[in-house]
Amino acid sequence: MRKFLIIFTLFIAIGALCGAVMMWVDPSGNGWGGAALLDMLRAKMPWPEIFFKDFVPSGFVLLAVNGITQFLAALMLVKKLPQAFGVTLACGVILMLWIVLEWWIFGFNPVSNVYFFFGLVEAVAAFRGIQKSRN
Repeated sequence: MRKFLIIFTLFIAIGALCGAVMMWVDPSGNGWGGAALLDMLRAKMPWPEIFFKDFVPSGFVLLAVNGITQFLAALMLVKKLPQAFGVTLACGVILMLWIVLEWWIFGFNPVSNVYFFFGLVEAVAAFRGIQKSRN
């Protein structure tokens, strides 16, 4: 279970890092088809004139919420820290909440649906890890 979660958390973290870099390299979203998404963010999120002029702030939030947390969970799993499964469970729940927010803003789409499933798998696997470590 631990090895699976290490690979899984690193996969999610690297995906978040790549998404953040993509937003920083092309903050307008024109090169990767995100310009329409920026308009949707502006329509549904607070303070659009401050936070949604471009995707730079969104990249930092993505990295902080789903990148760094997943990297930390992976590191804790590698070091076999007692809190590792609990932190990984929290990361799975955070990812699912992130996707619920995406669904509210953008509607359902295949990528978000897959990442919600990833969050669910991560949370369930971490919960199983917690159960096994208590026995």
